[in-house]
Amino acid sequence: MNLDDAKDRLRIPDLWAMLNLPGDCRKNPCHSPFYERTSKPAFSVFNDGRAFNDLRTGHAGSVVDFLMLATSLSRKSACLKLIDLASGGRCNTRLTPRSPAPAPQERQKPVLPALDGGSDEELLQLAELRHLDLGAPIVARGVDLLRFATLKGHRAWIVTDGDELNAQARRLDGGTWEHLDGAKAYTLPGCWAGWPLGAVLGANYPAFMLCEGGPDLLAALHFIVKGDNPAAKRGERLADVCPLAMLGASQRIHENALPFLAGKKVRVFTHVDPAGQKGAQRWAAQLHAIGAKVDYFSFAGLRKADGSPVNDLNDCTQIHPDDAAQLKGLLP
Repeated sequence: MNLDDAKDRLRIPDLWAMLNLPGDCRKNPCHSPFYERTSKPAFSVFNDGRAFNDLRTGHAGSVVDFLMLATSLSRKSACLKLIDLASGGRCNTRLTPRSPAPAPQERQKPVLPALDGGSDEELLQLAELRHLDLGAPIVARGVDLLRFATLKGHRAWIVTDGDELNAQARRLDGGTWEHLDGAKAYTLPGCWAGWPLGAVLGANYPAFMLCEGGPDLLAALHFIVKGDNPAAKRGERLADVCPLAMLGASQRIHENALPFLAGKKVRVFTHVDPAGQKGAQRWAAQLHAIGAKVDYFSFAGLRKADGSPVNDLNDCTQIHPDDAAQLKGLLP
């Protein structure tokens, strides 16, 4: 038996039970079995038991990494032991779990301003501003990907997620930020710029739509909610496709988010500019390294209704009628 077969046969819940570790990994999130219990659970097991992530400590990885943490074995020894156990070997004294350590200090998270869910009128205003089906911002708000706030004297819509590790604001009136010399996107201070929004939300989804920026995140939901097939039941893809957004083409996917994407199907929506194409290539390389199945959707040659070129996923919400058929199969 090779290591890949062992990983597939013996998963984290199996090792958890073998080692009689404290807690219940069937709950996500749960308390880490490696540290004294704290008030807030931050440990998750996902990808059908093949991967884990601890938002409190930054520990993340595969079943091998879990076994290393549980027993203090070296990587080589953990790989050999996993193969042995998956082949029918029994736990022995070498697999006695290490004693729980004192709870580590929680990693510093950004301190965001007061966020709110926005009014129904603001959801409608945002949908009209970005040419979205109204269902997109409604769903985004419901799954914590969309919030609102008053920043620098302006009402703003903010893409974030339930963990609030990253957040980027745009003015609801479509204007620019004076304090950023006219930039439209404002990443809030202290945020983890490389944290992809939607990663934790999609841990139990088989496929992701990876795009760049807040407008494309909402556009992904626009097409998921609306369905890429006109005959499809509205919103039927919500169960199997999750939007995922990097807030800047120059960023690398944060290493602590990669386990959530391991082995998943990821379609990358590449902006039609050099920075966007480089970003897509960088993310694809990271995803290939963790076994994700990556493909691309290109906007090259597509036109908006006014005849101007499509440059990103949000532009596709205004697709030229003659090009609309090319969006069939947009979703992974």
